[in-house]
Amino acid sequence: PLSLNDGVRLLQLLSERIGLSAAAVVNISVVGPAVTFRIRPNAKNLTAADAADKAGRMLCFLPHAVQINEGKSLPLATKVQPGSRWVFATLVSMACIGGILVAAMTIACLRHHAHRLAAKKLGLGPEGGAFSHQEYQDLCRQHMASKGAFGRLEAAALGGGADSRVSSVSSQFSDGAQPSPSSHSSTPSWCEEPAQANMDISTGHMILAYMEDHLRNKDRLMKEWEALCSYQAEPSSVSVAQSDSNAKKNRCPDSVPYDHSRVKLKADSNPSRSDYINASTIIEHDPRMPAYIATQGPLSHTISDFWQMVWENGCTVIVMMTALVEDGEKQCDRYWPDEGSSLYHIYEVNLVSEHIWCNDFLVRSFYLKNVQTQETRTLTQFHFLSWPAKGIPTSTRPLLDFRRKVNKCYRGRSCPIIVHCSDGTGRTGTYILIDMVLNRMAKGVKEIDIAATLEHVRDQRPGMVRTKDQFEFALTAVAEEVNAILKALPQ
Repeated sequence: PLSLNDGVRLLQLLSERIGLSAAAVVNISVVGPAVTFRIRPNAKNLTAADAADKAGRMLCFLPHAVQINEGKSLPLATKVQPGSRWVFATLVSMACIGGILVAAMTIACLRHHAHRLAAKKLGLGPEGGAFSHQEYQDLCRQHMASKGAFGRLEAAALGGGADSRVSSVSSQFSDGAQPSPSSHSSTPSWCEEPAQANMDISTGHMILAYMEDHLRNKDRLMKEWEALCSYQAEPSSVSVAQSDSNAKKNRCPDSVPYDHSRVKLKADSNPSRSDYINASTIIEHDPRMPAYIATQGPLSHTISDFWQMVWENGCTVIVMMTALVEDGEKQCDRYWPDEGSSLYHIYEVNLVSEHIWCNDFLVRSFYLKNVQTQETRTLTQFHFLSWPAKGIPTSTRPLLDFRRKVNKCYRGRSCPIIVHCSDGTGRTGTYILIDMVLNRMAKGVKEIDIAATLEHVRDQRPGMVRTKDQFEFALTAVAEEVNAILKALPQ
């Protein structure tokens, strides 16, 4: 297996030999012994197929060039003494290597074609079309199943190899089925996480009655929402986010962070020497320790900023509340490798595993490395699939179990949870509101005012919880969780 750096060096050598500029080789990914890449339009009109063909003709050069870079001074194949015995042995060796390379390239092409088809269906590319969320979830499972099949085929063709990266993260959760360590899991293994039963019965019934009254009394709910809409946070300046240099980093011009609560990157570590990212710290009670970072879905040119934010804030959990593409409209750019590892500025991100937990969400595990300091970390991304951009989920149950899984993974940590959707306000705000209220209940708070909690959240990022339906969904989710807790209590 090659490291990402070895793969990049190999492609630099290849581009030099065939007369391509290094900028023409993009989307570099290294999986085991295979290096995949794309060729941009170039002055020589070379395609990826041309590059692969030329690489096949340079077998006597490229492998030894890599070995020399690794400090092993082996002679070039062109310098071998021309005895007939050696010529015959060399020809046989080259024929074997050529056969293996052709087989590997054929498999890689098939695999790449399958990935492109699956990516197109999943909305992972700009051509993603319109489809329902149920179709999106089905295609996720098909995509993972096809990846597992191609992974096994490639391992057989290349004589085994490095597939340890697909060990499932389900071991973090005691109630999940354990998938095979040699493939991605494509079988739902959902078992509902039990509600945390640390609430006294009288408090629970009082809170439940309050919530049910809100939900029944539509006039009261409407008045409360109208009051929330007229609420103005102080301070409310967003001048940094709206400056000319930062405007292009915002997915939506009206979903930006306040100056006083925005996340600041270390400018000297940023490729554009900027400290700006469209993200806000959300404090629950301790101003020295934010509970959440609410942010937009990364844009293609802010992915390295996103990973810098993850690294500098020591985050270990990411909650993603959006599909990448919905109804033909991009909601978020893919900020992680489809497989293997990718380099985003100085942050190498390696996809360790991808596990479909149920129809409504999946879990990914990442290995994150700062190539400057050589430090490494692991983190987990929880991706909720059943919340449409325009609307709310049909049921609160999947979201509540999703939240329990997130908190089970996060428990005992002292870093903020990163939560994002597309613009970082609607679905992001609703999830944070539900989680914050339920966490307060778990800590024994007897008086819960969801409207006041939302005002507290909106003091730190504008537009959190976009619609009345989202606010009502938050009330319903809290009521149903309290009801579940009461049922779990000994009567």
